[in-house]
Amino acid sequence: MSQTSLNLLAIAIFTLTITSLLSPMLDISPFFPATATFGLLGLATVDRFAWSGQGGNLLVDYFAQWSEEHRQRVLHHEAGHFLVAYLLGVPVTGYALTAWEARQQGNQAAGGVRFDDQRIQAQLEEGVIGSDIVERYCQVWMAGGAAEQMAFGDVEGGVDDVMKLRGLLNELKYSPQMLEQKERWAAFQAKQMIERNDDGYEALKAAMAERKPVEDCIEAIVGATV
Repeated sequence: MSQTSLNLLAIAIFTLTITSLLSPMLDISPFFPATATFGLLGLATVDRFAWSGQGGNLLVDYFAQWSEEHRQRVLHHEAGHFLVAYLLGVPVTGYALTAWEARQQGNQAAGGVRFDDQRIQAQLEEGVIGSDIVERYCQVWMAGGAAEQMAFGDVEGGVDDVMKLRGLLNELKYSPQMLEQKERWAAFQAKQMIERNDDGYEALKAAMAERKPVEDCIEAIVGATV
């Protein structure tokens, strides 16, 4: 079950508990909390099995977008991914800063930067993957969290990024110690790249905030670093 569906389930249980306790004092019919709870449980079930969690993602992201800090965190995070991918030669194919934007683009309801990963997928299928490819993608995946940490002092997003990195390294039979070292190394390298290319990063953020096409975002980076 997705985290969003679990959240809906937790809300349903919380609603049932609170309304059951308060209904006698507020003269609320027991029918109301039961209906609300079953409604939330139904939504969680439908979202999980019919929509693959997409409906919940859209709902949660909609409310999150009311926060200016959240919007800025997403912008810094995704710009970090974009910049490091560009610098390392990993082709960027698109991006979305909200779940709704991603859905409109025909992708899963989750914001993020999309990459052309055909090369790494082909090597994984062949069972032979170059260390340079591994290192590049590890740095790209950790760049979002690194950028967010630099701007806000902590990281709220990036769980999926870490899972991608760990999934790849586990498949390559990295030991837990080696995996942890590679994760820290990739985050440090990404941070260094963002710091060294600060002008390009700022120009990229401005372009992404205006939802400019990928080509224009790349031009913004190049124009700021010439």
